[in-house]
Formats: sequence, structure tokens, C-alpha cells
Amino acid sequence: MRFWKLHGCGNDYIYLDCFRQSPPRDPVALSRAMSDRHFGIGGDGLILICPSERADARMRMFNADGSEAEMCGNGIRCVAKFVHDHGIAVKPTLTIETGRGILTLDLEVKNGKVQRVRVDMGEPILQAARIPTTLPGDPPVNVPLTVGARTLTVTCVSMGNPHCISYVDELSDGLVLGIGPQVERHPAFPRRVNAEFVRVNRPDDVTVRVWERGSGETLACGTGACAVCVASVLTGRTGRTITAHLPGGDLELHWSEKDNHVFMTGPAVEVFSGEWPE
Repeated sequence: MRFWKLHGCGNDYIYLDCFRQSPPRDPVALSRAMSDRHFGIGGDGLILICPSERADARMRMFNADGSEAEMCGNGIRCVAKFVHDHGIAVKPTLTIETGRGILTLDLEVKNGKVQRVRVDMGEPILQAARIPTTLPGDPPVNVPLTVGARTLTVTCVSMGNPHCISYVDELSDGLVLGIGPQVERHPAFPRRVNAEFVRVNRPDDVTVRVWERGSGETLACGTGACAVCVASVLTGRTGRTITAHLPGGDLELHWSEKDNHVFMTGPAVEVFSGEWPE
């Protein structure tokens, strides 16, 4: 089985071209095996690039633990790069079908290869029942969340997948690696949640670390960065256009007042390809 490794700001996934080869029979088990960084290829998960009846391609995304997620912001930029660079659909604007719906992506191309991608991530989901969370508010903004002996002040947003954002003075391992897993599986989130820890540097600049549902800490999270943009506006911490610094690189975010859509711009990089024994 032919595979490709791509990353967006270090958020790395293994990609299968299901246009030219059959999709795997058991993507859940395959994601666990391929994503293992010691006994497999290594990655934050597995993404299938499939034909779509409604868009240029369809993306299915599986976390490293095998759980299927609705969306991946860094992953969809890489899907767009693959679709363009490998000749599936060579045009400046692509549509990709996801668990979130059909998203539109504008490509920045240099010497025939995609360098960066601007994604229209659609409107944020702010109703607590749809995020989903049992915390109060539509959305919950600056509400207390007790995790063990600690109480966090959190704001919750969905970008097609759920996010719980905490603003902190210091982005410590104790928070991200210690508290993050507990937030992910907190009873207030019936489908688990991605936990973002954010330091605001300026009204247009933030630094973010993310504990991702099903994958652990990742070097970047595109939907998480979008959720941080929305939450930062809702809590009055930033304007609608920000740069998010993540361990793997920077993402540019804008929450439009005109149509309520969130736009994310960032890089997409192909690393290598190979054969996985079926």
C-alpha cells in the first residue's frame, strides 16, 4: 500500500490516495499501526483522500488512537496540496468534503507546487449542545471547569470538532501534559474534547499549545487555532485577525464580521512516500 507523509506546521499525518488504490479495510487498526512512532511510520494519525460526488475530494481523518474525527485544519491543507500536486484536481481553488461539510481552499502555488493554503473553515459552532458540552452558555464563555484539584476558566467552541480553551500566564508541561488529558476526558464533554492552552502576547498575537483528542500533544492544531481566534474575540482578549504561534510554526487566523466565517492560512509540506506492507 502506497502512503505519503505530509505535515502542516509539524502536525504530521500519513496520507493514502484512495483515488488510485482501494481504501483500507480497517482504517481504525491501520491508523494505530502506521501512526506508532516506534513500530510504525509515525504520525498524529491517518488521512484518507477519497473521491467525492460533491467536491474535488473527500477527506477522512483518523487519530493516532484510531478514533475518527470530523475535521483537521492542518490536515485539510495537506489534502489540498496532495490533490493539486499529484494531479487529481489542478486548479487554484479546491473544494474538499469533510465531516464538517464541504470547505473551500485557496492555494498559493510556486513552481507548480502548493506552498500555502487559505481555508474557509466556515462558521464556528457556538451552541453548547452542538459543541457538545454540558457546560452552561451558548457558547460557554469564561466558565469554571474543575479538573482534579484545579479549577480552570474555559471557553468552548466547535469548528466541526470540540475545543476547550484556557488562557494562562505560562504554557507549562504541567498544564498541557498533566491537565490536558484530564480535560480531554472530562465528563462535561460527551465526545471528548481538544484542550488549548493560550498565552496572549498582543491583541493580534497569541502562543498556543494543544492537547489533541485521540493524539496527545501535537506541534499544531488548525481547528484549535481557529477556535482560539473565536474564543479570544468572545472573551475580549484580541481582535478578529491574529497570528497563532504553535510549537511547529505559525498560522494566520481571521474571524470575518461579514459572513461569520473563520479563515486559516498556513503551510503544507510533503515529506516522503513509501510502501506499507498490506
